[in-house]
Amino acid sequence: MSNILITGITGLLGSHLSVELSNLGHTLYGVTRRIYNKANYEPVLVDLSSDWEISELPTNIDVIYHLAQSDKFRDFPAGAPDVFQVNINSTAKLLDYAKKTGVKSFIYASSGGVYGNGKEPFLENEPIVPFGELGYYLGSKACSEILVQSYASELQVIILRPFFVYGKSQNRSMLIPRLFDNVAAGKPVELSSGDGIKINPIHVNDVVKVLTASLHNSASRTYNIGGPEILSIRKICNLFGSYLKKIPNYQNSSDLPKDLVGDISLISEVLHQPKIKLSEVIPEIDNRF
Repeated sequence: MSNILITGITGLLGSHLSVELSNLGHTLYGVTRRIYNKANYEPVLVDLSSDWEISELPTNIDVIYHLAQSDKFRDFPAGAPDVFQVNINSTAKLLDYAKKTGVKSFIYASSGGVYGNGKEPFLENEPIVPFGELGYYLGSKACSEILVQSYASELQVIILRPFFVYGKSQNRSMLIPRLFDNVAAGKPVELSSGDGIKINPIHVNDVVKVLTASLHNSASRTYNIGGPEILSIRKICNLFGSYLKKIPNYQNSSDLPKDLVGDISLISEVLHQPKIKLSEVIPEIDNRF
């Protein structure tokens, strides 16, 4: 069993991952700004948006899951300092801490958004969007990927690029619950060129299986994390409409569709083959009751 440090442990990914790893018998340490009752981990009270020191972290860690990201990622330029501290500066400090304390594996959650948009599913070896065109949030993810990759000669590093994670208790501002709420409220959903963009969203339970499998893989690698089906925004909203017994209110846009789909051949072969379809878990997304 391993001693595991998780940043972002109170978020969607971190909270589900901590349950799985705790059930498997690992000892967990969760970086958090406040203590939660009945937590399945030892709290490490560190605010990643502050000027924290690596001496505040435990020294017996085998694996780091760096899942934290700034909650001000949409607030540019006002939120840029917070994004820098949490997404870039904390990554640099955690990598330094990992090297100094003998951490064996560093697993970093980036974003599939670094690819931009395209008509075909993106492979891991394809170039990402040039830095000046990424925007501040995705730029921070790309910068951290570079930092993480720089340590590949010192320890195992795994970079994960999720594509539209969703699941129970997710923040309602994220894409999948936001679309559900719009359909439920009869608010217009804007569609570009007929059906809207195509994506392959992935359920949090499938992501957790990928993250857990990463513990047993010794290679330093970058992986796309996407779901098993490619869906347009229209298809997603039609599924929600059928569940809600409501006809979605669509608003057509002249914009060209900007598909963002990740090829999942590599994780399916090496780590875990995602299986959960959106249509199977819609009640989890329903927040009305």
